[in-house]
Amino acid sequence: MASIIRSAKSGNYWTDNDLYAFNIQVVVRNVQQFFGIDQLPPPGISTVILDNQTLPDGLRNLPKTHPGRKDFNFFALLSDIVSLGPGQESSVDDFARFLLEMMDFDEGSRVLHTRRELHFTMCGQRVDAKTDVCLMQLVSNTLLYILLIQEDKRHISSDDPEAQLIVDACAAFVENNKVRELAMLPRLETMTFPGITMIGSMPIFYKIHISEGLMAALRSGQYPEVPTIVEKLYPPVNDLGELLATGMQKLHNRAVIFQCFQAFKALVHNI
Repeated sequence: MASIIRSAKSGNYWTDNDLYAFNIQVVVRNVQQFFGIDQLPPPGISTVILDNQTLPDGLRNLPKTHPGRKDFNFFALLSDIVSLGPGQESSVDDFARFLLEMMDFDEGSRVLHTRRELHFTMCGQRVDAKTDVCLMQLVSNTLLYILLIQEDKRHISSDDPEAQLIVDACAAFVENNKVRELAMLPRLETMTFPGITMIGSMPIFYKIHISEGLMAALRSGQYPEVPTIVEKLYPPVNDLGELLATGMQKLHNRAVIFQCFQAFKALVHNI
């Protein structure tokens, strides 16, 4: 791999070639391998969302404090994604953040942010990355990254969401260790970041294992002999092609997706 040319580049320019250049391998897992469970849990969300393909008439014009407002927001944001026109950027980030809020990923000392700037060193130069949505944990009066989301924008650009998500995790690992040092906490040698890419309303789930060894290779532009393994899970639906095309529009796929989110929440809360 010494013949591969490696150069410093910001996260939004990363592709699968950069993953290959730094021995980062993405491996598709099944539910048991990814979550360590034999069966997905029931989705802890409203039956209105699970039982209605589109917005019920009774949810229109609700006051903001009404319990059904979350259901309304789900259908409104989903409708915006479905009606996306050519060349337009949708509210996928808003939708992803709303899903995490609705399912209480941000409970306790956790908070959601959008478009956070990150920095790390690649091939001897300081470069940047940016998360679309992230979940952060308050530890010793400082915030640490614990979950990252990247939107698939290939309908308007040539961006590679999977590679961008992985480099975001690299940058988040560096930022976490910086703030841990300032808080007089020990540095982490490794950390696994839960991550999600969103293709419209369809999520793909990841576990991204980042180590000091990988970051040393990135800093120096060298090929690491030890591979970095990124685990990937597609929602286990009967027809993946239909899922890619329609996301959460079909009720049977929506139920499976929310089951995955429920299992993913348990994974995140074990960090």
